[in-house]
Amino acid sequence: MFGFDADMVFRIPALLIALTVHEYAHARVAVWMGDPTPRFMGRLTLNPVAHLDPIGLIMLWLFKFGWAKPVPVNPSYFRNGRQGMIYVSLAGPGSNIALAFLAALVIGILGKLQLLAGPVYEILRLTYVYNIIFAIFNLVPIPPLDGSKVLMSLLPGRQAYVLQSMEQYGPFILMGLVYIGFIGTITRPLEIALSTLIRTIVSFIL
Repeated sequence: MFGFDADMVFRIPALLIALTVHEYAHARVAVWMGDPTPRFMGRLTLNPVAHLDPIGLIMLWLFKFGWAKPVPVNPSYFRNGRQGMIYVSLAGPGSNIALAFLAALVIGILGKLQLLAGPVYEILRLTYVYNIIFAIFNLVPIPPLDGSKVLMSLLPGRQAYVLQSMEQYGPFILMGLVYIGFIGTITRPLEIALSTLIRTIVSFIL
């Protein structure tokens, strides 16, 4: 899906859009719920530079697995810390689903107007694809992905602590599972299901 090829000029903007919107959504919901940390740390912005982790981006291009710079959040500012972390964690994947829907809708509208030129279509198509992938992948309940933070917020204290203690090893576990194809086996059917749902809704609207 990722890598260096002739389509890189289309892949880079699509990838930056997906990453930036995902991290901005985390920051926006955290601030909305009373945590000023993302604002103080300069993360309440749609400037992609603020959200990029250089090593994570290189890993994404080379090994099909990478990460953005996590948005710092202090749940002690939330009225209900656990509930607040669920909302903040789901905001990222939720924003990717919304953006995938928007990309699909724009593709459909431009297609009907016969204004869907090659470069425009490629960027929109890849924006759609990447946001579908990001939404599902980040819901995998393995640290440090968003799904793990949702699970931590739902588990009893001891189990949540055990899961949180795995976070330092999470990227290596994920790389191994991605490499052997285990993650893809789980996420691909969900990506197809989400894509089918979005396309069905868009076709109904248009």
